[in-house]
Amino acid sequence: MASDTTQVLLAVEAEAYIEALEKMPIKDVGSPRWMKQHEYLEKLNMQAVLNASANEDEFIKEMLVTHEKIPVVIHELLSVELWRQKVFSIIQKMNFDPKTTFPLYMALYHEATLANLLETILYHREPCESAEDCVLDLVDYCHRKITHLIARQEDDRESKDDKDKGSMEELKRQDRKLQFDIGIKAVSILRYITDHVEGLPLSVTTRILNTHDIPSMLVQLIESPPWTVFKDGKLDKFIDNKWQSVPVEERLKLTRIEGQVWIALFNLLMGSTTQEKYEFNTYNKNQIIKLRAHLSEVILDQIPSLCDLQRYLEHLAMMDPPAAKSGLVLEQVPEVRDLIIRENDGKWGAIAKHQVKTVFNPSSELMKQQAKMFADTYNFDVLESLIQEPPKCAMCGELAAKRCSRCQNEWYCRRECQVKHWTKHKQACNLLAEAEKKLKEATIS
Repeated sequence: MASDTTQVLLAVEAEAYIEALEKMPIKDVGSPRWMKQHEYLEKLNMQAVLNASANEDEFIKEMLVTHEKIPVVIHELLSVELWRQKVFSIIQKMNFDPKTTFPLYMALYHEATLANLLETILYHREPCESAEDCVLDLVDYCHRKITHLIARQEDDRESKDDKDKGSMEELKRQDRKLQFDIGIKAVSILRYITDHVEGLPLSVTTRILNTHDIPSMLVQLIESPPWTVFKDGKLDKFIDNKWQSVPVEERLKLTRIEGQVWIALFNLLMGSTTQEKYEFNTYNKNQIIKLRAHLSEVILDQIPSLCDLQRYLEHLAMMDPPAAKSGLVLEQVPEVRDLIIRENDGKWGAIAKHQVKTVFNPSSELMKQQAKMFADTYNFDVLESLIQEPPKCAMCGELAAKRCSRCQNEWYCRRECQVKHWTKHKQACNLLAEAEKKLKEATIS
C-alpha cells in the first residue's frame, strides 16, 4: 500500500549517502567536508525517524547494516564527544567572539543527531549485533552520559534570564540543554542494548554488570529522576523532548523514558545470562532492593512483567544471591575512544586555534553556502510531518497560529511575543532568509 508519509530521501539517495559515510578526524570538525557528512547524517536520521514513526520499511537501518556503517556512526559519535570535551572547552576560554555561533552550534548538535539515529535503529537486533566490538565503546558512552545526567540534577528548563545572554553564553546554555537531551537518548540506547545482550559478546555483559554496575546506576535514576522537577506544588516532566506540566491525575503515569529505565532493569536482573554474571556485594544488593519501594500497583498495572521482578526482589531481600559464575575469560576492552585520544594527544590546543581561525569564523560567502545547505537539510514541510501536535509559541509556549513571515520557521501566539523574541531569533532568521533568497536566485539563473 502506498504511503503518504513525507520523504526526506529516496532509497537510492539514502544508499549513496550511507556508502559515502567515513570516519572523520577531529581536526576536520566544522570543515566543508565534515559539514557535508553532517548533512547526510541529519537526513538519514530524519528519514529513519519518519519510517519508524509510520511503521514503514526501515531501509535506513537495513542499509547501515548491509554496508557495515554502524561502527562508523559510533566512531563519529565518540569523535564529536571528544571534540566537545577537549577542543570546545579550549575555544570557550579563548575570548572568541565570532560573527555567528551557528557553525559551533552545529558541531555540538552533531552529537545529538548521531545519538538520535542510534536510538532509532538500535531498537532492532541486527544493528546492535553489527556494531560488533564497538558496542563496548557505546556502553561506555552511555555510562558517561547517564552519570552526567545523574550528577547535574539542576533545573534545565529555560528561564527568562537566559534570553538576554551574549552569543557565547547562549551557546553554553544550548550546549547544556543538548547534553541533557543526549543523556535521555543514552538511556534509551542502553535499554536497547540490554534487550539484545544475549546475542552480544560476553564482554558486553561483564562491562554492563560488573565494570560499570549499570543496575545500581539505573536505581539512582528511579530514585532521583532528572527528568522530573517538582516546585511550588507543580510537577513538570521532560516528555517528547520538552518540559511539560503534569496534571495531578496523571502524575503516576509512566513516561516513555521512565518505562525505558524499568525495562532495562528487568532485562539486567531477570535475564538468565545476566543473573549468572552479576557479582553482588553489600552495596549493590542494598541498592537493588530499594526498587521494592517504587513497584506500586500503579506501576505494575502499566508494565505487568515487573511482577516477576517484584518477586525476585522479595527473594533477594531474604537471602544472599548465589555467587556469580566465573571462569577464565579473555575480556575485550573498548578501543575506539582510546585510539582517537592517542591520535590527537598533545594536539588539542593546536586544533582549537586552527578551527577558530578557519571553520568557526567563516567568511560571508561561506556563511551563505552553509545557510543554503541548512535550509535544504531542514526542510520545513518535512519537519512539520515529524510534529504530532499543534505548534507552540517560541516565546511563551502557548498554542501558536502565526508564523514568522520572513523565515517561516518560528511560531508565535501573538504579535507581542514575536516582538519580544526578535532579539534571539534575528540571527537565525537572517541566515534562513538569506538562504531562501540565494535558492530563488539560483533557480532563476
